[in-house]
Amino acid sequence: MEVVSRLAPIESDGWPRGGGGVGEALRNPEFRLAGLEPVATWPPGLRYLVETALNSKQPKFIAWGPELAFIYNDAYVPIFPDRHPHALGRPFREVWADTWPQFEPLVNSTLAGNAQLFEELLIPMHRDGKTEDTWFTFSLTPLRDESGTVAGILCATMEVSAQVATKNGERVALDELRLKSEALSIVNTAGAAITAELNVDRLTQIAVDAGVALSGAEFGAFFYNVDDGGGGSYMLYALSGADRKSFDRFPMPRNTELFAPTFRGDSVVRSDDILLDPRYGKNAPFNGMPSGHLPVRSYLAVPVKSRNGDVIGGLLFGHAQPGRFTEAMQASLVSLAGQAAVAIDNARLLRAQESEIAQRRVVEDQLRSLNETLEARVAAEILERQQAEAALQQAQKMESLGNLTGGVAHDFNNLLQVISGNLQLLGKDVDGNGRARERITNALNAVDRGSRLASQLLAFGRRQPLEPKVISIGCFVSSMDDMLRRALGEKIEVETRVADGLWNTFADPGQIENALLNLAINSRDAMDGAGKLTIEVGNVFLDEAYSRVHSDVAPGHYVVLAVTDTGSGMTPEIISQAFEPFFSTKPAGKGTGLGLSMVYGFAKQSGGHVKIDSEVGKGTTIRLYLPRSLLAESPVSEALNAPASGGTETILVVEDDDGVRATVVEMLTDLGYYVLKARDAQSALTVVESGAHIDLLFTDVIMPGSLTAPELARLSRERLPDVAVLFTSGYAENAIVHGGHLDAGVELLSKPYTREALARKIRHVISSQAAAQKSGDSVPASQTLASSSVRLRLLLVEDDAFIRMDTAEILNDLGYDVLEAESGEQGVEILRDNAIDIIVADVGLPGMSGPAFARYARQTLPCVGLVFATGNTSLPDADSFVGSVLLTKPFSSNALHKAVKSAADQRPSI
Repeated sequence: MEVVSRLAPIESDGWPRGGGGVGEALRNPEFRLAGLEPVATWPPGLRYLVETALNSKQPKFIAWGPELAFIYNDAYVPIFPDRHPHALGRPFREVWADTWPQFEPLVNSTLAGNAQLFEELLIPMHRDGKTEDTWFTFSLTPLRDESGTVAGILCATMEVSAQVATKNGERVALDELRLKSEALSIVNTAGAAITAELNVDRLTQIAVDAGVALSGAEFGAFFYNVDDGGGGSYMLYALSGADRKSFDRFPMPRNTELFAPTFRGDSVVRSDDILLDPRYGKNAPFNGMPSGHLPVRSYLAVPVKSRNGDVIGGLLFGHAQPGRFTEAMQASLVSLAGQAAVAIDNARLLRAQESEIAQRRVVEDQLRSLNETLEARVAAEILERQQAEAALQQAQKMESLGNLTGGVAHDFNNLLQVISGNLQLLGKDVDGNGRARERITNALNAVDRGSRLASQLLAFGRRQPLEPKVISIGCFVSSMDDMLRRALGEKIEVETRVADGLWNTFADPGQIENALLNLAINSRDAMDGAGKLTIEVGNVFLDEAYSRVHSDVAPGHYVVLAVTDTGSGMTPEIISQAFEPFFSTKPAGKGTGLGLSMVYGFAKQSGGHVKIDSEVGKGTTIRLYLPRSLLAESPVSEALNAPASGGTETILVVEDDDGVRATVVEMLTDLGYYVLKARDAQSALTVVESGAHIDLLFTDVIMPGSLTAPELARLSRERLPDVAVLFTSGYAENAIVHGGHLDAGVELLSKPYTREALARKIRHVISSQAAAQKSGDSVPASQTLASSSVRLRLLLVEDDAFIRMDTAEILNDLGYDVLEAESGEQGVEILRDNAIDIIVADVGLPGMSGPAFARYARQTLPCVGLVFATGNTSLPDADSFVGSVLLTKPFSSNALHKAVKSAADQRPSI
């Protein structure tokens, strides 16, 4: 105990007077530690351990006894200056209370007899009033007392915070260097690929993919800069990490605060959190990202600028988490954008050069070809001119024949009507006289043959007033099976095949019936009354290649009715003349030669096509192509098939032919109607204005005088809104028939007609008018005969070819004169040369947007009606388009019809 005797006097707190280090305190025999006796009573082993630690220059501590009293040397003091000297002798757990959860498992393991070594362990240390991260390398050794029991812990430690910081700094620097090297490698690799790529689509995709790899973005895109002068937009060119459909439903404006700097080329836009960015959410109608938009928090956009300073577009990158893009990433993307701009410039320049070279080569080839084949070209030109002149002569012949047949048909049918009407009336007078009745029947059959002859002439001349309806031709043909079997006889085997999924068609059912009967009877005659007749109905698409070979038919979807026989067939010479009027191979008196010409005229008038395939000795197939309709099948009127009956309503008959007028008045009177009569339209209007009650106006179409029948109908409906109107005529072209079809809402009874046909038609028209009054559906002004004589011209602007084709077909079926454009720019060209009544425009057009085009259209045509087709439920800036109608995609034919009618009714007036 000599060492202890040299210790200085002790203060009341246990520390020597006049100061001193840890060693002096621990060498004081009266110094007490937590849970231990005074130093003087310590066992020799503990004194030796403490003396060894005190004499060491390495930071060490000993934790001894039941409370693990904390004993450390002077070298340890700098490790925790804020805890010294009060930590000396206190319980280890109390000294390190703030880090005890970290140290407790280590202490328990050491007390269990396990020596441990820890290198560069992170220990939060409280220094200078704050906690900071420190790193230590230390060992924990179990200490045993005289009985061999572990009574304490020896720790030799070394703070390595500076070394760890240096290593971490080196690691960060190496990581940054690696990232820069990787970025440089990506930029160089992408730059080499972009520079070598001459296709703009592919090079922009390479740039986007490289940008995603550089920045770690979840998705990236290149948007092409589009400026239409009206706020503009941009167009998606390349995309990575997302589906292109993600952008289909959203507008793409250039002039928002977040997008404008990119597409003006002002600066790079980088936002750590776009939702907190003061530029975000300032644009209607969404005021931020619309529902369903890609999730974006981190946002980085770099403009791509051409050599001349024009902004080609922008590289845009996004991530769903905030704070993902750094300045280093931004610098790499700026470099990438520069390389992309140079490559796009080069690709454009090369493409322009190639185009110029190609054009020059084409011109040179044409010149060389012209020089080499001048004689052949002159001959071809002469032949082409001859063919054009022949086609013109044929068209003039058809027009002349049509005019001739129309004029003849009008007078001829009037004569037939007088004869037919009087024969029918005479039939009542000779009722019971069988011989007289037989003669009247023979005369009426002759009238019927004369009527069919006039009808065939009109059909060939394409002057037949068609009443097309949307029908399922498969059901229609199947319903004729019994009729055909009776007409053809027992020796003709008839097989009907109807394809599954058959489309509807828009055609006159009566003319289809006549055409099928004509074809079937021709086939019967070609088979000498015995053989097999096959009738097939299916869907077909006639492409442009077919149309080039058959110039009289437009490419598109058709329903085809094919009639095949096993007859004698036709030679090519006969096929070339088969559709000529009055041409026939049958013996004299066996046919008029108008059957096939009538079928041909009906097909052309219906917008269809007829084709003959035949081989001598093997039979013939004649195919009748009728345009497909996308509308639902028209309902069948039961009134037209109901038994003939009369009524007690008042009918005003307007007819200039005295004979016709007299017979029809007598027939109507005989049916029970009260009849008023007038010889022309002006006289009829006087009757209407007299205040007389009139249920039905029954008027001839073609009459003398300045007031026409359609005008009479319009004026009558203005004065008598509930009056029904029925027209009659032997020929009605250009009055109530346009484009070969009856005008919308028009009812026509063609001359000559029977008493039964007259009775059924009268009841049908009166019943239809009564039903319309009951439902409140009065005849709109747009369907009055005065306005229906002009088809509204409609411009359809749609970039999707399939949607445009189907929509145009529906609109044509609805009676509109449709022009088509695949872009707003093409629509502008059409507006320069055409007067348009209604525009149906897709909103998301490439280049000039739908609203931008509509704005231009309204400046050019202030009264044009507007229908906007879009996948959204609202139209941006809708207030700018007075009377516009929103048509939500996908739409049905009924929705399209209603939208267009609404736009027509709401057109602005000036």
